[in-house]
Order: sequence, then C-alpha cells, then structure tokens
Amino acid sequence: MNASLPTAEALRATLAGLLDGLPPTQAAQAVDRLIASYRGTTPTDAPVLRDRSDVVAYAAYRMPATFEAVRAALGALRDAVPQWTPGTHTDIGGGTGAASWAVAEAWEEAAPHTTVLDWAEPALALGRELAAASGVASLGRAAWRRARISASLRVEDTDLVTVSYVLKELTERDRAAVVTEAARAARVVVIVEPGTPDGYQRIIAARDRLVAAGLRVAAPCPHSRACPIEPGSDWCHFAARVSRSSLHRQVKGGSLAYEDEKFSYVVATVPEDRLRPAGGSAAALTPAPARVVRRPQIRKGQVLLDLCTEDDGLRRDTVTKRHGALYKEARDAAWGDEWPPA
Repeated sequence: MNASLPTAEALRATLAGLLDGLPPTQAAQAVDRLIASYRGTTPTDAPVLRDRSDVVAYAAYRMPATFEAVRAALGALRDAVPQWTPGTHTDIGGGTGAASWAVAEAWEEAAPHTTVLDWAEPALALGRELAAASGVASLGRAAWRRARISASLRVEDTDLVTVSYVLKELTERDRAAVVTEAARAARVVVIVEPGTPDGYQRIIAARDRLVAAGLRVAAPCPHSRACPIEPGSDWCHFAARVSRSSLHRQVKGGSLAYEDEKFSYVVATVPEDRLRPAGGSAAALTPAPARVVRRPQIRKGQVLLDLCTEDDGLRRDTVTKRHGALYKEARDAAWGDEWPPA
C-alpha cells in the first residue's frame, strides 16, 4: 500500500482489503453477538473477541468508529500541549489496534514506538496483519503482546497510554487497577469510552482516580476540579463523524455513508516539569478556557453555545453579530471545540 496515504484513508483501504469477499450474513451474525456482549451489563473475565471471525467482524463494526473517537481525543491533547511529542506509546486492551492507528496519525511526523497489549490472541494477530498491510511505517514497527487486562497488569514506563473502549469489559476492581497502573506508568493517559450515561460514569471514575494520582486534566475539561454536572442529571459526551464502507453498512444496517460516534473521554498529564521532551524544555499545559459541550444552536443573528468553563462551571453564552469576528467564530464552532478558539 502507498505509504503516503493519510492514516484514516489507509485504515479504510486496509479494512476493505481484509473484508473483501467476507459473506455479509456471516459478518452480520458475528456483529449481532458482539453488540449483545458490549451492551450487556455484566463485565466479563474472558476476552469478548474469541476467534478470527469475531475479530474480522469487530474490525468492520468498530475499528473506524474507535479510530475517529481516539483521533478526536488526541486532537484535544495536541491542542493542550502542542509542543509535546511522545517517544513511546502503550495501547492497553488495544485489540486490533484502532487507537494505535490514531496515534500514528496524530504524530505522523515523528510517531512513537507503540506496544499493543490485549488478552485476545486472535485480535492481536489481526491487528498485526492490518498494521503490516497499512504502509504506515510506525504501525509496521509496533509490538503486539498478549497480556491479561486486569488488576494483575503491569505496564513498562511509557510516554503515552491509551485505553479505549476497554473499561466496560472489566470488573470494577480491574477498572480501578488498570487506571491506577496507567497513571503510574505514563506521562499522559487518554481514556475513551462510549458516549452513554454509563460510559460517562466510567470516565468520571477514571478521571477522579487520575487526579488522585497527581495527574492534571488536559481535556476535555478546562480544570481538574469536580465535574459540574449533577450526577444523574446529564452526561458529558461528544461526537465524531465516521465514514462507513459498503460492508460496514451491510453489517450494521442502514444506507447512509456516515454515522456519528458518540464518545466520552478524559486526557490527563503529569505535572509540566515531567512532560519535558528528550533534550527539550518543559512542555506547557494549557487546557481550553472553556469547551463547547453541546451542538451549537445557530439562530437568526445569534449563536447559543453551551460551555463547560474553568471558573463558572456550566454556562450558556449567546454570541451575536455585535460581537464582530467572534460571531463568525461561533458560527463555525463545533461540538467539542475549545472556546474561544485559540
């Protein structure tokens, strides 16, 4: 494959090659079983992905969406610490490697060395196969290692840890231990979960644990204090647009060429003096002063922005034409953006 392809396009092309010829009915049946597993309320002590048919279905069903959600979270990280570049990356519970593809794109100019940890050997095997076919140099160099994602997990010290769509599969004890281990091992931790009320609750629990371990929240929150959302009244989540392949549309149903992936996330970093890049000065952490937490409402002559702010908690701002250039910025603002624009 052409290594000059953008990583998102390379992922779509690599998946298309893998899935070419797979009977849609077979894929759809596997996807239905996976959906039942992921939407269940009981955590498991065994891998959800059991064999190659499972992981191929998973790749069609989940990899593009996971990639886009992690891509958005990493974009917020880069906005908060633009001068920081990781040299090493560990993807905990990385499965077929969607988060690692997002990392490869985020630092395409100098992508870190990635290690993917997962307890499902079929997922690791397929992830390795996809990475080798990608034409993306950093993915081709990634290490794929089997590890039980549980309280017994030990992670080598690393610059960046990603944990995407994993906590749902773990018991509460294992969740807490994995997040604590990520905080111990990494300079930056990125955790992504589904954008559902229970996914948000897992993110809040992880956020609290990261802060208790001495890390600072870099995104999406503009501060490291308690979340201003009253428990049970609402939940913080965002959306990422996902392109859907032909087979993807067949196994998930529907005819649209895209869908919106709802996700919740937290990015946390060690103190600034420990973010120092190799041979460089300390990286400055600058969280957004506020973040747009709902789709902006554009009305005649005004834009309504629901914000989470550093000092005022949740707040709605009304930006009108009288605000001049800021009004145009508000009309262009998207759900999840920092406000005002940097």
